[in-house]
Amino acid sequence: MSTSTGDFALSTDELRVVVGFALASAEEVLEIFETAQPDDARPRAAIDAARSFAEGAPRSNLQRTTSTDAHRAAREVIDAAAAHAARAAGDAAAAAYLHPLAQATQVGHILRASAHAARALELNAGGSAQVGDDAIGRARQRATSALVAVLLRYPLAPTGRTRVAELMSALHASLRATSDVQREDERLWQARVGDLIEFTRDDIRADLFGDG
Repeated sequence: MSTSTGDFALSTDELRVVVGFALASAEEVLEIFETAQPDDARPRAAIDAARSFAEGAPRSNLQRTTSTDAHRAAREVIDAAAAHAARAAGDAAAAAYLHPLAQATQVGHILRASAHAARALELNAGGSAQVGDDAIGRARQRATSALVAVLLRYPLAPTGRTRVAELMSALHASLRATSDVQREDERLWQARVGDLIEFTRDDIRADLFGDG
């Protein structure tokens, strides 16, 4: 398992977790693009490149080039929902190039595919914000502890006025909140275990030496 270092360590296995997370969201909306542009295979190629890396293939220039191509497809398509679906595919491939730098802009490599996918679903449903919020909720549920552990090494996602930025910030906040709850649960559990150990020691002393 290779590890990249910058401001902190980031292993190849962790990169695969990040790409797999982004990929799941992008796959959810690929059909939106392909319905609008059935003859344009560029977003699908980006998803295939992301999947290849997530499943164990070496990272290569394939992820870079297919990401660029998918974003070019997004700029060329007229339908807004399809454009966001193509961007989600491009971002999934680009996630393989997350860098271990403590910069807010790096968070996009982890979360932006999910935000674009949520926006694509919103627009495809006539602009329903609830549909986008529900998509963010599904992404949060898919996030593993390994994914959250990587995310917590980075600053908060950059803020912005667009709906995509809003969705990405919401996902980031919810994942951080989940980790805070998990840490508190672990703290309480450790406290209970400590109390139980102390209670057991007291029982043993009483059995050995008597109450008096």
